[in-house]
Amino acid sequence: MRRLIPVTIVSGFLGSGKTTLLCGLLGHRQERRLAVLINELGEVSIDGALARASAGATNEVEIVDFPSGLIAYAGDERFVPTLQAIASRAGGGVDHVLIETSGVALPSAAMERLQSPELAGDFVLDATLVVVDTPRLLAGEFRRGSSGGAVDDVARNGGADMKCAGNGNDATADASNGDALAECAGSLFDQQLAGADVVVLNKIDDLDADALLAAEEQVRRRAPNVRFLELAHDAKLDVRLALGLRLHQATARTQHFHGPFAPMPGAESQTLPDHGRIDGHTHSGLMAHAHGLTTHAHFHEQDPGWLSFTLRSGTHQDINALRGALERVAEAEPLLRCKGFALSTEDGRPVLLQGVRTRVVSTPQTPKQSPERSELVFIGYHLSRSRVADALSRLTSTVWS
Repeated sequence: MRRLIPVTIVSGFLGSGKTTLLCGLLGHRQERRLAVLINELGEVSIDGALARASAGATNEVEIVDFPSGLIAYAGDERFVPTLQAIASRAGGGVDHVLIETSGVALPSAAMERLQSPELAGDFVLDATLVVVDTPRLLAGEFRRGSSGGAVDDVARNGGADMKCAGNGNDATADASNGDALAECAGSLFDQQLAGADVVVLNKIDDLDADALLAAEEQVRRRAPNVRFLELAHDAKLDVRLALGLRLHQATARTQHFHGPFAPMPGAESQTLPDHGRIDGHTHSGLMAHAHGLTTHAHFHEQDPGWLSFTLRSGTHQDINALRGALERVAEAEPLLRCKGFALSTEDGRPVLLQGVRTRVVSTPQTPKQSPERSELVFIGYHLSRSRVADALSRLTSTVWS
């Protein structure tokens, strides 16, 4: 019988820590030969660069960038040929495939493509992991049903009409902006959870046991079919909890349980031997999800407000001032995620900047080849490129465009 190549999908909302976890897995891959497909919403491959640095100088890890933002969706013409090329290598050059979806993609698109006639004979889904920013979950940033018409208002207005240096008179617009972000983020967050076998509670180092139990309760209420919950301390997950789970193999009996939480009911169920008998994909005997590739596309066509763009500056940056500027922009605009590299005025070296809403972290880098200019990717809901560029230029006293 031909050996099927296992595939693990790592998904999760913007800023949940997917890439950090993925980099940790690459660093502790043991002897596995990996192919890694990294999907980003943006023209600059920030996550791909971080993954390559974590993998180190080895021929055992191949990283392929997918910049479309919606990997394996109906319009993605690269997904199937890329996997077919991996499968066709003489001598079985890959032991496991990892797919990191972008923060606005649904993992179920890749899950269904793996069951297509073009790929089902070579690949099998090992597990789908959805990474959760636990503090944001507990803070209600993914709440739903409270926004009323805020989403439509933001869409009609092209984003909240606000200024980074506001004088406090924009409280109404600020509330509408926040409600719209929470409603749209919550909708996408729930659909990502619905595709999960394993939910990874991330960024938990400052949370106590009561907070973790509250997070578990929220996840189980929002996604009853999730099979396991795992904890990622210091943004790290044991490779044994991520790779080789075999949750979708026809003959596998699930005995996997390493974490502090009991598995969901039905965790010992078996997958159907013939996935073609269902419309969509099965979660090893749990309730089937009937999606279809057009469903994934329809979700984003109905809500086309998720936008990404890149801003660049040829001027070296005061990193503290830039961090403050990014925080101010996030306070005033529907900005959910920013990431990229900035050249420091201090020593000219690149600094990695990672922002989730108003929390921005900077980390000095020592790359083999330094970028020639500063580049930042911005992701948000009905986000205005011109307003962000103007605000960032004004607040840093440098030109961003």
